[in-house]
Amino acid sequence: MSSSTTPPSSPFLPGPGPHPETGPPPPPPRTAAVIPAAGRGVRLGPGAPKALRTLNGTPMLVHAVRAMARSRAVSLVVVVAPPDGAAEVRTLLDDHALPSTTEVAVVPGGSTRQESVSLGLAALPADITDVLVHDAARPLVPAETVDAVAAAVRGGAPAVVPALPLADTVKEVDPRTDGGPETVLGTPERARLRAVQTPQGFNRETLARAHEKAAPEGEGATDDAGLVERLGLPVVVVPGHEEAFKVTRPLDLVLAEAVLARRRATDGF
Repeated sequence: MSSSTTPPSSPFLPGPGPHPETGPPPPPPRTAAVIPAAGRGVRLGPGAPKALRTLNGTPMLVHAVRAMARSRAVSLVVVVAPPDGAAEVRTLLDDHALPSTTEVAVVPGGSTRQESVSLGLAALPADITDVLVHDAARPLVPAETVDAVAAAVRGGAPAVVPALPLADTVKEVDPRTDGGPETVLGTPERARLRAVQTPQGFNRETLARAHEKAAPEGEGATDDAGLVERLGLPVVVVPGHEEAFKVTRPLDLVLAEAVLARRRATDGF
């Protein structure tokens, strides 16, 4: 009596190829950070551009690049320099120690932040799938916050912002330019409000489409997530961090120096 058996598979025989309808798996996501640093920061007063003001003897821009490069998710940082200052910014970064695991590129920027971000996007390699846009004036954002934003984008969110609840009551007013008293129009519910920080994270294709749509309007948008909102796509919030504040006024410089001093004392940072 004979029996029919299925021959065992051999490790030396070719296995099944990719399904003809699905093809090979997509490449893993790759994240880049774009840092627009072409502005002058007039609110800090006369002198060097805001991004080049020093904290503990190191330009804020260098601190911001280091913050992005420390993230486990970021493999490339693109700094968008003043239109006529790319060579100087490249030299500045080369003169300071940066994490060797992350590539850092410098490209010339434009006359507005929106234009500079668009130029940074255009400079990204084709394999970049996700983009973080970070203010150079937020030099102390922790790596954990950067990682959280990047993870939310990789999880499928088209746009992600880190944000904090507001500590102060907010009033909507009828603004005046003459310095006179302003009339209160309303008091928004504070529990529904958030103070938004950076880096803001995006699916690359989504952010590029948002900038392409906004470019003809010429409004010089300062919030990239707001451009995505105009497309009708959702923007989600992840917890921000109190040390990711924006250095805008002289008092902010004092606070940033204090944060750095505490980090040196407690973390050896």
